[in-house]
Amino acid sequence: MREFVPVMWGVWGVLVLLLAIVSLYTSHLGKNEEDQLFLGDALNHVKSEQEAILARVQKVEPIRKTMMGLAGIMTLFVIGYYLLNIIHQLR
Repeated sequence: MREFVPVMWGVWGVLVLLLAIVSLYTSHLGKNEEDQLFLGDALNHVKSEQEAILARVQKVEPIRKTMMGLAGIMTLFVIGYYLLNIIHQLR
């Protein structure tokens, strides 16, 4: 069973690293995004730039949510493993 622990931690580490990379990429894409109300046609180029940024962020968002879910599930798995190990040792 000792061979399982490094693999478990490795999988958790890879998932958290991927989540961090995707989150950094999403924040990099959205750093120029601004919440603005465009009332006139004079700023159509700015409006189109903001829509392009939003489209790219929305394209990556499902991947980020999936990675967040997988990292959360793996974190719960690691915690559960050690709780079961503690309970088993107390018996």
